[in-house]
Amino acid sequence: MLVGTETSDDAGVFRLRPDLAIVNTVDFFTPIVDDPYTFGQISATNSLSDVYAMGGEPKTCLNLVCFPKGKMDIEILGEILKGGADKVKESGAVIIGGHSIIDEEIKYGLAVTGTIHPDKIYRNVGVQEGDALILTKPLGTGIITTALKKGKAAEQSVDQAVRSMTTLNATASNVMRKFAVHACSDITGFGILGHGLGMASGSGVTLVIESAKLPLLQDATHLAEKGYITGGCKRNREFLQDKIFIENSIREGLIEVALDPQTSGGLLIAVANRHASQLLEELKSAGVDAATQVGYATSLQKAWIRLV
Repeated sequence: MLVGTETSDDAGVFRLRPDLAIVNTVDFFTPIVDDPYTFGQISATNSLSDVYAMGGEPKTCLNLVCFPKGKMDIEILGEILKGGADKVKESGAVIIGGHSIIDEEIKYGLAVTGTIHPDKIYRNVGVQEGDALILTKPLGTGIITTALKKGKAAEQSVDQAVRSMTTLNATASNVMRKFAVHACSDITGFGILGHGLGMASGSGVTLVIESAKLPLLQDATHLAEKGYITGGCKRNREFLQDKIFIENSIREGLIEVALDPQTSGGLLIAVANRHASQLLEELKSAGVDAATQVGYATSLQKAWIRLV
């Protein structure tokens, strides 16, 4: 075992031979949008993301399904599975089976196995003082989908969020692998501040997140200030409150976005500052339009994370 549970990495890695290891991860959740096909796409994209964050290539997937008996049209399940299958096909992996159970609430996701070279694993630890921090997708999916459930999200905001959540991190990962990246994590349920905490504490540095530079989904801060935040956002705030420093001048909506649990979020990449501009240029040239330098690493200070 090369990567286990010690540092809360995105996936586990097991070496098969000197030049080959496998990456294992699993994720599933309840619907966050109304359309079943879109939900299947989002969930599969999210499940595949951990392999990309490690620098691996997804190869095989197993469906994980919970579906109520006799209460919904079985065609809904078919659309969910079709959405997932289409994203898996786009990734170049294959679905080789799965498991389903009867449950009162729909849930869907994937167990994913990928391949990686044992000497080319990107972990969420290893950030070095002076590193630049690059984020590849905009933030605010939890806020937008919470507002959607209450009928308060604009169509343009929802469309932008769905495009982001159904975009594989494959391109960003492929570009990242050309550089001497020190650490990487995909931003999901703990938000950028929570996942940043894992990177900082595991590396013995402080991450400075520059709030004005964060790429945001349309209306995310506005909706947050109107109270459309998830329970996960509140839990993230409670957990992080004594571990991070937040500058007083930052507007509350922006703080909520930084705490917001993301579904199928982008990669947060730590790379030597001298390579940052080239990495950004190549990400944008490859179509990763939201890629932005959002902060940097310093020597360890009083807090693991500083939101400034």
